[in-house]
Amino acid sequence: MIKAIGQQLRVRQWTKNLVVFAGVIFSYHFTDPHELARAGQAFVCFCLLASSVYTLNDLRDRNADRLHPKKRLRPIPSGRLPIGAALAMIFVLFGLALVLALPLGPPFAITAGIYYALNLAYSLVLKRVVLLDVMLIALGFVLRAVAGVEALRVAEEISPWLLICTLFLALFLAVCKRRQERVLLADQAEGHRSTLSEYPPELVDQLVPVVTAATVIAYAIYTVSPTTVEKFGTDKLVYTIPFVVYGVFRYLYLVYRRRRGGSPSEVLLTDIPTLANVVLWIGAVLLILIFAGNRV
Repeated sequence: MIKAIGQQLRVRQWTKNLVVFAGVIFSYHFTDPHELARAGQAFVCFCLLASSVYTLNDLRDRNADRLHPKKRLRPIPSGRLPIGAALAMIFVLFGLALVLALPLGPPFAITAGIYYALNLAYSLVLKRVVLLDVMLIALGFVLRAVAGVEALRVAEEISPWLLICTLFLALFLAVCKRRQERVLLADQAEGHRSTLSEYPPELVDQLVPVVTAATVIAYAIYTVSPTTVEKFGTDKLVYTIPFVVYGVFRYLYLVYRRRRGGSPSEVLLTDIPTLANVVLWIGAVLLILIFAGNRV
C-alpha cells in the first residue's frame, strides 16, 4: 500500500512545477535565501495540488486507463491502490497544499486555487473538448509561473513575453504528447480517450510546426525586449537562444524518430542530452544575470 501511494504521487511529474522558480530567478532574487525558501514552499504546494488532481483523474479514468499499455500499470487501474485510499489521498494532499499556500499570501493562494479549480474542470469535463484540452494544459503552466512571482515578498511584475514563452512551450509539449498518444494507441485511441480520435496525425503534424516556431520566436523576442534589457542591465540573454532551439529540436527528434514524448517529465529525467541542455541553459542564464548584477 505504501509503495502504491508513493507511485500514485507521480514524483517524476513534479518537474513540471519547476516553472514556479522562474519568478525568483528572473526577478533577481535567486541569491536571497528567504525568497528561495518561499519559492521552494510554493513548489511543494503545487506538487501536492498536482498529485491530488492526478489521483482524481486516475480514479475517474481507471477503466479507460486499463486499455493503455503503460497507464494500466498505475496503482489505481491495476487495483494496487483501493478506491477508498485514493479518495483519502485527494483530500489529504489538498489540505496539506492549503496549509502551505496560506502563509505565502492571498495573491499566491488565489492563483493556486485557480490552478486547482482549472485542473478539476479539466479532469471532470474539459479534457474531452478537442483543442481546448491542450490549451488548458498550457494555461496551467502559465499559472505556475504567475504563482512563482506572487510567492515573493517583494512585489514584482512578470514580463508578458516570459508568460507567452511559457504558454507556447507548454502547448508544444502538449501537442507532441497528443501525437505520441495517437500513434501509440492507434485504433484503440478513442477507447482510451474520446478526443484522441479528433487528433489525427495529419492535424497534429500541422499544429506542431506552429507551436514550435512560436516557442522559439517568443523566447527570442523576450531576450532582446527593451524591457528585459533594461530590467537586467544586459542584452546577453540572447546568447541562451541556442539552448532553447536545441532543446526544441531534440524533443522533436525524440517524438518523430524515437516515438517518445508521451511524458515530458520522463524525457527530462531520462534523456541525457535533454537534461544536460536544460542544466546548461539554467547555468548560462544565472551566469549572465549574476555578471550583469555585479556590473551594475
